[in-house]
Amino acid sequence: MRERGPILPWTVWSVALAAYVVAIINRSSLAALGPATQDHFGIDATTLSMFAVIQLIVYASLQIPVGILLDRLGPTAMILSGGVLMLAGQVIMATVLDVRLAILARVLVGAGDACTFISVIRLLPEWFSLRQLPVVSQMTGLVGQVGQLISVTPLALVVAGFGWATGFMGVAAVGLLVVLLGAVVLRDRPGEGTALERAFGRTGRISREARSFAGHESTAALQAVAPPATEMIAIVAPDARRPRGGFIRKFRSLVSVPGIRLAFWVHFTPPFASSVLLLLWGTPFFTGGVGLSRAASSGLLSVAVIAGMVAGATMGPLTSRFVERRVRIVEILTVLVMLSWVLILLWPGTPPVWLLVVLVIVAPLGGPASMVSFEVVRSHAPRSYLGLATGFVNMGGFIATLLAMLFIGLTLDLQGAGSPENYSLTAFRWAFATQVPIWLLGLVMIAVETRRTQGWMRRHGRSLR
Repeated sequence: MRERGPILPWTVWSVALAAYVVAIINRSSLAALGPATQDHFGIDATTLSMFAVIQLIVYASLQIPVGILLDRLGPTAMILSGGVLMLAGQVIMATVLDVRLAILARVLVGAGDACTFISVIRLLPEWFSLRQLPVVSQMTGLVGQVGQLISVTPLALVVAGFGWATGFMGVAAVGLLVVLLGAVVLRDRPGEGTALERAFGRTGRISREARSFAGHESTAALQAVAPPATEMIAIVAPDARRPRGGFIRKFRSLVSVPGIRLAFWVHFTPPFASSVLLLLWGTPFFTGGVGLSRAASSGLLSVAVIAGMVAGATMGPLTSRFVERRVRIVEILTVLVMLSWVLILLWPGTPPVWLLVVLVIVAPLGGPASMVSFEVVRSHAPRSYLGLATGFVNMGGFIATLLAMLFIGLTLDLQGAGSPENYSLTAFRWAFATQVPIWLLGLVMIAVETRRTQGWMRRHGRSLR
């Protein structure tokens, strides 16, 4: 009788995925609450932008430190720490009226969020085979979008119906439940105990006998996908006049590999347009700019989330099938996302509903496209560097997102359209036009680093971009 595959990898992944869904709920908890947040705290558009911008600055700035801690402490410790930080932030958000304390709450949410995603991504190679990783990674991003769907509609309804405190305390309660579940299920790799087992100094039979799908690849194609040996990364010698620490040398050595830089720009370029809509500016644009009802706006944002999920389900098998063309697929999707926004910006008069539907279907393609960056980084970073490399790459999309959000808020305020009563379609068009230079920068850098990566691969006898 054929032996069944191990169940534990799927169990560990499911709980890690639940932690990521909760992180997305926390990250996007203001997605459909822009006007409500302005009313609750009495703030203008720039201050509203700062809620998201500061959160994303914290997220992006912590990616390198979290990556270092990830390599040292392991994914389980970082996922649980992130969950505790986020639930603390949401408790504060639920109970304060002072804007400064609310910003502190978003700082905690950003810090917890920073610990979660790259830890989940780092966990996957320990439990799944190289052939499974593209699909499992995309499924992680796909199911994670459920968190955005919850933020767009249910959370907004709870806040509207039961009040601000009830909505955010509910998010904190869900976070606590997932932290407790993670403490008894998550394991860094086969043979290691859960956080609870390590706390009591006893490893259970399930942990001791755990098996994974990883480590059984042998074909030439899979060897191309496998991480390079550490020796393939040149050691950057410290300047004798300015001694450098070990971390600086390690980081400089890492980013000297063109494939790592390519992965950064692959993550930087496609996803920010979707984040701009779903994290902050979608509801203000659809209601205050286009003139739709709150219900229609929530419906469009829900379509955007579902479109992202469908794209994620398609992207994993697609990039697994066309591994050599995965970066080109990202470039094509990025151009489509940019064109969908350009049509909105150039349309004479109010954009029709069908065009807005096209926007919310096409713009979310950038999220699954950016997940390709983690496949690229796994092909160019040795295992011992993978936490740091993943953190560095993950900064890309969030740097682009915070720049886009900040530019949009500033452009609205410069036009005198920084509050809900002053929103206008013309003001939003100028504001959203600030996204175009970010796309162009990213596409140029992808082309540059692709060419450099091809040269690096030829020198090292590798075939995969």
